[in-house]
Amino acid sequence: MSRELQLRIRSGIVMIAVALLCTWYGGFAFRLLAAIIGLGVFWEWSRMTRVADKTVRGLAVGWLAVTSVAANVLVGDAGLSLPLLGGFLITLAIMAALRRWPWWLPGGVFYAGLCIVALAAIRDDDALGFVAMLFVFVTVWSTDILAYFVGRTLKGPKLAPRISPGKTWSGAVGGAVAGMIGGSAVVFAYFSLTGWWVPAIALLLSIASQAGDLFESFIKRRFGVKDSSHLIPGHGGVMDRVDGLVTASFAAFAIAMGLAAAQSGTADSIGYLLFDLAGRS
Repeated sequence: MSRELQLRIRSGIVMIAVALLCTWYGGFAFRLLAAIIGLGVFWEWSRMTRVADKTVRGLAVGWLAVTSVAANVLVGDAGLSLPLLGGFLITLAIMAALRRWPWWLPGGVFYAGLCIVALAAIRDDDALGFVAMLFVFVTVWSTDILAYFVGRTLKGPKLAPRISPGKTWSGAVGGAVAGMIGGSAVVFAYFSLTGWWVPAIALLLSIASQAGDLFESFIKRRFGVKDSSHLIPGHGGVMDRVDGLVTASFAAFAIAMGLAAAQSGTADSIGYLLFDLAGRS
């Protein structure tokens, strides 16, 4: 085993252990993890897209937006996080429309800010939040692992050769099936549920995870970057590790909000919306 692979394995074990430990404790510990991930994502996004080369002032506003959302998630009113993020995004979008600042700036604030909000909302502070976050984690991890091994084994037609030449349709299908099975197994291990909605949601999250992977590959190819950064030994940057998790979290958050809106549901927990309200839809 090469030294680089050993380093990659050790770093991966540490990251998984930290993620699971923070998920277990929940509360401030997990919100802090979400904030660190979001801030790391925005730092890498702004570097890759070279926002600072076009507007230092705009970048300062971008940092103010993301740090404000992170601070509100940590010690403020969670219900204000989305309106706060929305206010900043409107301001940044107006400046981008006026061609004062690049569109990559509001895009980065949206991506990093909603990452913080979605992760914190999914975990929440109750038992359902713990299961919901495990559900997302296992779905994404199962997708990543099986997509890699199935793709390398079966190969076949490329999924998106211009964006990510190494990805295949066989890997995408294998990853989606694995994500659906892995995510469903987590939920069924905790609850005596029957029905199609949990595997269906897991499948949607798996597809979103793979779309997120392709999206980051597009950004890196667009700006000629190999890794988002070198913050994580053997793995590249934060975005390289959480691209699928971010978009899967977006999808879980959006599905839960959509279910609540469609049924006039009122709940304090994303887990309730995904596993209980969805089952009655």
